[in-house]
Amino acid sequence: MTTRIQRRPVDLSTGRFASDTPKILQRVLLGRGVTSETELDHRLAKLHAPQAMRGLEKAVALLAEAMRAQQKILIVGDFDADGATSSSLAVLALGAMGAPGVEFLVPNRFDYGYGLTPEIVEVAREYGPDVLITVDNGISSIDGVAAAKAAGMTVIVTDHHLPGAELPEADAIVNPNQPGCDFPSKNLAGVGVIFYLLSRLRSTLEESGWFSDSGISPPNMAEYLDLVALGTVADLVPLDHNNRILVHQGIARIRAGRCRPGIAALLEVAGRDQRKLSTTDIGFTLGPRINAAGRLDDIGTGIRCLLTRDPAEARELAAELDALNRDRKAIEQGMQREAMAALEKLQLDGDIPWSLCLYDEHWHQGVVGILASRIKEKFHRPVIAFAEGDNGLIKGSARSIAGLHIRDALSDVAAAQPNLISKFGGHAMAAGLSLPAENFPAFVDAFEEAVRSRLTEKQLQAVIDSDGELEPAEFSMHTAATLRACAPWGQAFPEPLFDGAFLLLQQRIVGERHLKMVVAPEGNPQLALDAIAFNVDTEQWPQPAEKARLAFKLDINEFRGRESLQLLVSHLEAI
Repeated sequence: MTTRIQRRPVDLSTGRFASDTPKILQRVLLGRGVTSETELDHRLAKLHAPQAMRGLEKAVALLAEAMRAQQKILIVGDFDADGATSSSLAVLALGAMGAPGVEFLVPNRFDYGYGLTPEIVEVAREYGPDVLITVDNGISSIDGVAAAKAAGMTVIVTDHHLPGAELPEADAIVNPNQPGCDFPSKNLAGVGVIFYLLSRLRSTLEESGWFSDSGISPPNMAEYLDLVALGTVADLVPLDHNNRILVHQGIARIRAGRCRPGIAALLEVAGRDQRKLSTTDIGFTLGPRINAAGRLDDIGTGIRCLLTRDPAEARELAAELDALNRDRKAIEQGMQREAMAALEKLQLDGDIPWSLCLYDEHWHQGVVGILASRIKEKFHRPVIAFAEGDNGLIKGSARSIAGLHIRDALSDVAAAQPNLISKFGGHAMAAGLSLPAENFPAFVDAFEEAVRSRLTEKQLQAVIDSDGELEPAEFSMHTAATLRACAPWGQAFPEPLFDGAFLLLQQRIVGERHLKMVVAPEGNPQLALDAIAFNVDTEQWPQPAEKARLAFKLDINEFRGRESLQLLVSHLEAI
């Protein structure tokens, strides 16, 4: 796979920045669509107001009525980190507001599949709920909502996924992506949606005198922002300004030690410093450990870890999640070796297709999504990895590349051949589907055709978006600290990345596969800089090249109490 570096087009004249804003910062922000410092204001007061969210007031009224009638509420979540944080937040906040006996139920992905199905409604009936709230799912659960309604439950759907042509007949639907919703941010994660709903419920109950009449102190909803930050980052939703506020505030609470014991325990077991938490730590440390429970076993372990107030219990549950994550890694590595062997044969047989569909009856259903991501990163192709399901079906997890809305591509397949796919759903970059095993060969061809109709050959080349070159004076701790202060960085608001030609002054492998270098900008050979590239191909590096083009981030390296500037190299090629 070839990779090209392209620089973000930026016109500094379009910015409305203060005169003393460094040019490098203006350039980085404009490259992400930010035209003034106002979008770096992360105060909670800058959040979008909830009133524009369609269905929210109706859902609040239903919940307030249920609480006055002391009705039983059941939360039905999804089996990933967003679903776990959403479920935990709902149980904790409703309990703090005085709702009696709030419980959660998350369908085991291997027994019930995704979302509120009629089968999971049968399980829910055993809890005897008067009100059922879906979190991070439900917008496509037509039959499940109907079954819950038929069982006498009031149903409130809270979700953020894209709706289909038909909406469920719920008593209230809260989803910024539903038709007719004027909420400005369409990028909330499931945990963000339920946070908005419960924040509005808290205000409504206070206005009605509920807390004073009940002798309850109104909960401070900011206390749950650690969960909101975790779910938002782990679900890879775009970090628009609204989401950056939620994530910034949540990370600030975690760093200050004002977070759930379970989050602190997960950071401890992973060896991360809570006081220096970043979105990277959430994405690569916290999220995978919670997700591992849903992938291999039962997401309930992750939810209980987030719910507990007992630090000792939190450490026990965090250790369980850590062990599950190690198991997940081992399973994934085995699957990846098998997938790569199959793809190497495919390459030997001819040109690689524009899409990659992989299936092995022995693969683990809970890990195919990660496998698809890894293969996509290596080949820069949309990938769907399948594992064996139930009743003759295989279940696939899809990951896409820039330029291809993968849910729409699956919709193309379903429209062209209606009997090929049993069901599907998802986002632009990720989706899930199931189909009869015997349909797999025909699906491979149909999906390839759909992908070719939506992509160009140029889009199959991996692209690194760069913020351009740095001036010699910009290679400084001050620049690195200035950029760090603009965090949180994340999905659709990536951490600044620069590129340039450098002299290779020193090269050596450290660890097993990390290339430690001393480099100097080609135009300023006296400026020696430390640099490191992780997980390089040791058959290629080190090499005798004297120059290389690097794509890198400016990093402040901390070692034994000392700070120094370091380039974190994400791409290098000899020149």
